Order: sequence, then C-alpha cells, then structure tokens
Amino acid sequence: MVNQLEIRNLHAKIVDGETILNGVNLILPKGQVHAIMGPNGAGKSTLGKIIAGDPSYEITKGDILMDGESILEMEADERARNGLFLAFQYPVEVPGVSNANFLRLALQAKKGGEVNMMEFYGKLQKALQTLEWDESILTRYLNDGFSGGEKKRNEIMHMMVLEPTYAIMDETDSGLDIDALKVVAKGVNAMRGPNFGALLITHYQRLLNYIIPDAVHVMIDGRIVTSGGPELALKLEEQGYDWVKELAVTG
Repeated sequence: MVNQLEIRNLHAKIVDGETILNGVNLILPKGQVHAIMGPNGAGKSTLGKIIAGDPSYEITKGDILMDGESILEMEADERARNGLFLAFQYPVEVPGVSNANFLRLALQAKKGGEVNMMEFYGKLQKALQTLEWDESILTRYLNDGFSGGEKKRNEIMHMMVLEPTYAIMDETDSGLDIDALKVVAKGVNAMRGPNFGALLITHYQRLLNYIIPDAVHVMIDGRIVTSGGPELALKLEEQGYDWVKELAVTG
C-alpha cells in the first residue's frame, strides 16, 4: 500500500474563472509534516481547498491520490470520512451546535456507527489537557463568539479527537499571539507519528520554530518551484521571495 498523499501535475481554476494552479507536484508521506510557503496569490490556500474538495474550483488536469487511490470523484464529506482534515484559515461559526455534539456527530460519521462515549470523552480530555483548555469549551456553540485564537485552538482540538490520516492546515498561525501559537503547535506535535501526515500552509517562518517540518516547499504562480529542509524557511525569512521568483522564471 502506498502511504502518502500525492498531488500529481494538478491544474485548477475557479469555476467559470481564472486559472490558479499550474501543475502542482507534491508528495506528503504518512508520518511526515511538510510546509508550503509562498507570497500572497501563489495558490497555497487554493491548493488546500481543492485537496479538501471545495466545489468552487474545477480541476482541469492532474490528480490527487490518498494512499494510492484518486479522490477526485469524492465529495468533500467523503474525503473527510476517509481521513482527510482541513483546518480553515477562517473557521466557520455555527450557533446552536455545541462543540461536544458537533465532534460526536463528526466522529460518528467518520466511523459509520455509534461512538463509544467513554472512548469519546477520553479523547476530549486528552485533547483539552494538551491544549491547556477548560472543559467549558465543550458546551459552547461551535466557534460562536470565539476569538481568533480560540477558533484556531478549537480546530486543533477537533483534529486531535477525529484523528485524521492527513491534515491540511491553512494558515493556522494567522492572527495568533506567541502564547496561542505555542499551544496550537503543541497540539499538532502531539499528533505526529507514523499514521499521520500534515501539510502546513503558512506565510511565516515563525510557526516552523515550533512545528519543525520534514520538508518545506515554495509555491510561486500556482506551482512548486523549489523544496528543501527547514533551513529553506529560514532563508526565505532572511531573503524574501525575490530569488525564488527568479528561479520560477528561469525554471
């Protein structure tokens, strides 16, 4: 069995609109954490949404394979049930639905049957302890009235409880102060292991001080133009993206 998430020569556009992705190639092996960096408008967030199955985009060429199987024909909910998780840049508020009930129903949908309540609350307790959070968060409505930092922390709690195979994290560090960033990183690092892969989409190197990636990829104009280790993020922090843009033109 192929244990990886593979993006193969992916071209995509907004439905009835402009082209955003121009041949993205990327392999995320299970058990690793990779980061995608790049300037505004490079296509990073679009890539994350397309992997998750956002119907606002149309794939014109290429494929997305999860553990060797194409997921292009799967709807977003089916992809989620099969182990794909997207942490949104701007998590949605859902008044009237408590955090605990939402997670119980989501886990039930993923498992395709009733959830053992003792096991479920055990997962919740472990996640809350890791994220240094009070149980009162479970009775609050999903992201309703949450601060930006609380929404991001909540996404990580959901990820820890649902235990996806692959997680796409779209600018999880956006708007976080340093304390919130450390807590969120603690949750992601607690997930690391042979059965979990994560793709971090970020503008800034600071997140990667706390979640050390196995690889860093740089996206320019809708494609990956260079890849490397964690040191690549440090180089981008020091030198900016101009040298990578030149590489994209010459390459």
